[in-house]
Amino acid sequence: MKILFTKTIDAALLSKELGSDISAECIEVIRTEPIRIAAFDLKNHSLIFTSVNGVKSFFTNRFKPNEDFTAKNYNKIYCVGEKTKRELRKYGFGTFKVLKNAETLSRFIIGNCQHEQFLHFCGNLAIDVLDKDLPLQNIRYKKITVYNTEEINPLLPEKYHATVFFSPSGVRSFAKLNSLEEMKIFSIGETTSNELRKHTTAEIFTSEENNLVSIFELIKKEL
Repeated sequence: MKILFTKTIDAALLSKELGSDISAECIEVIRTEPIRIAAFDLKNHSLIFTSVNGVKSFFTNRFKPNEDFTAKNYNKIYCVGEKTKRELRKYGFGTFKVLKNAETLSRFIIGNCQHEQFLHFCGNLAIDVLDKDLPLQNIRYKKITVYNTEEINPLLPEKYHATVFFSPSGVRSFAKLNSLEEMKIFSIGETTSNELRKHTTAEIFTSEENNLVSIFELIKKEL
């Protein structure tokens, strides 16, 4: 059985999780590149991160959040996913709230954070849930693009029994030149699955959490 991962996963981890009965191949379908912007004062703003690349590019541009909760103008940090949370930890910052996807974060902000003003550090292809929902509730929100995502659109002549997707942009990149039919489709999280439903009517197996542990558990259960 052959399974395609649409991003690079450590070979030792694949071998450990999938064993010898499943042959795994990894092909990058998107590439990202940080954007250089001038750092500015974050005073009076809450910060949103929805990806690891957003965190990396934020600190590459030498932004300096104020996480001193006793200070008047400290920066609350909201993020999507445990992986994004761990990346923030690498730079010495914690999170005020971690949600599993942008839709859940949007609902939390609307229900609990009406009086805050938000800066969302993200890529050029970030999903538009937050910038659609929050302004409608008169919540001040602004996207700051700190990295570019390019869809590579590879043409893959080989056929696979299953393919694993990790982001909406990865789905679009793959689907442009390749069929999603006649294989099992695995998705890391509901946001990616929503994009997949635009390109296929096939059943989509969605992990409960946005992490590799959850997607491997799902693959082993279904395959």
